[in-house]
Amino acid sequence: MSSDSSLSAPPDDIQPPPAAYETDPLAEKAVNGKKRKAETATNASKVTKRTRKTTVTADTEPNDNGSADKSVEATKPRKRAPKTKAEEETIEEKVVVEDEKGTTVKATQKKSRKKKEENVAPLAERTTGSKLRVGAHVSAAGGIHNAVTNLLHIGANAFALFLKSQRTWKNPELNPEHAQLFMDGCKHHNIDAAECCVPHGSYLVNLAHPDEERKKQAYDSFHDDLTRCHKAGIKYYNFHPGNAAATTREGGIKLIAEAINKVHKDPATGAVVPLLETMATLGNTIGGQFKDIADIIELVEDKERVGVCLDTCHVFAAGYDLRTPEAYERTMKEFEDTIGLKYLKALHVNDSKAPLYSFRDLHARIGTGYLGLAAFHHLVNDKRLHGLPMVLETPIDKKDENGKKFEDKSVWAREIKMLEQLVDMDIESDEFKKMEAELHEEGSSERERIGDQVKKRAEKAAPKKKGKKKVESEDEADEEDED
Repeated sequence: MSSDSSLSAPPDDIQPPPAAYETDPLAEKAVNGKKRKAETATNASKVTKRTRKTTVTADTEPNDNGSADKSVEATKPRKRAPKTKAEEETIEEKVVVEDEKGTTVKATQKKSRKKKEENVAPLAERTTGSKLRVGAHVSAAGGIHNAVTNLLHIGANAFALFLKSQRTWKNPELNPEHAQLFMDGCKHHNIDAAECCVPHGSYLVNLAHPDEERKKQAYDSFHDDLTRCHKAGIKYYNFHPGNAAATTREGGIKLIAEAINKVHKDPATGAVVPLLETMATLGNTIGGQFKDIADIIELVEDKERVGVCLDTCHVFAAGYDLRTPEAYERTMKEFEDTIGLKYLKALHVNDSKAPLYSFRDLHARIGTGYLGLAAFHHLVNDKRLHGLPMVLETPIDKKDENGKKFEDKSVWAREIKMLEQLVDMDIESDEFKKMEAELHEEGSSERERIGDQVKKRAEKAAPKKKGKKKVESEDEADEEDED
């Protein structure tokens, strides 16, 4: 999450021992429609509209974000012989022209063009009857209803999305047609959005900032998202707690709780439950320690309408180990004793490119990071977590033969099936060990690279007890982390 300033170094009493930087244990063992101009016979250029059939949306900004409406309306394509490439379809364009008398009239113009998209078969079928609700953060480009198509494409039973642009302060009205299409799509595909959908809040929002203008700006965006959830039948809403750089930790925690209490009192937010996300860092960031979350909840008046989203990468980077059965149980016991498992409503399921106590927010694909596959075996076999939405935020960027980046959503489809497969699997079986070893090898070079960075920075910072330290997110570390 973007913060208002650099983060201070973790308190001295929480600094990890040198052993925390050792290597991991296994080393030891629908395209949106575009506006275009049509030239008429009288050289009068007018903006035209076109419609096309699409199924899987492209990852552009959602049109519920304040930009011009570019939603795609489906039209029935003409009958054609089955082809796989260079198919053509007929499209209709609405144009404004002048007739022979010079009078402006509306007309329909037909054109043929190559069809750019086919009906795309799902990368994986949704599992029915699974003990888990696993999915990913999918695109809502073109409107929130398109998130349904995109979650079906990867075989997901849980999902996250942005309800509007996460990088702007604009709070446009939610398109009511999109909200209805979203709810209709969920109903048609037997998706309980109230229980398996966990939208993510804006990266700009910092409810811990004391400045009145910034506080209002953050609250308005926060409030707007909760009203969107209510209109779309969504129960949970996940957000980063905030950054206390401009105040004290105690002051920031109080401001966050005040915002939650205020939003609860507005009927427009219905019964939507805000979820505080666990964070990867200490310093000025609130949420890096379980106690931060507990202190916020303590100040919330309606405790039925507040919860927690645990991010596996974040808690590991902040010093909570999950890799062995004993470590996993210690962490979950600390969560129970400090916060209370009754408040755990969702999880972000990510491996970590950085080691324990690194305080770096760098997501890795499942099994390829410092957490390793065993940590996720412990997680998915914890009956206390069955039924909770588990959302993947693992990197899916790849490069083609020309070096151009693209998103390979089959990564999520495979990871969903793999996590489902781990339920009741014997961790000592040859099947598990083979899978674990292959994934461990896949991520070896990246773990070594990031691990070296963490060691060097720790050594460099060791003599300095004061000063500020900023924890890098995946976006902020883009120059270093190319995956």
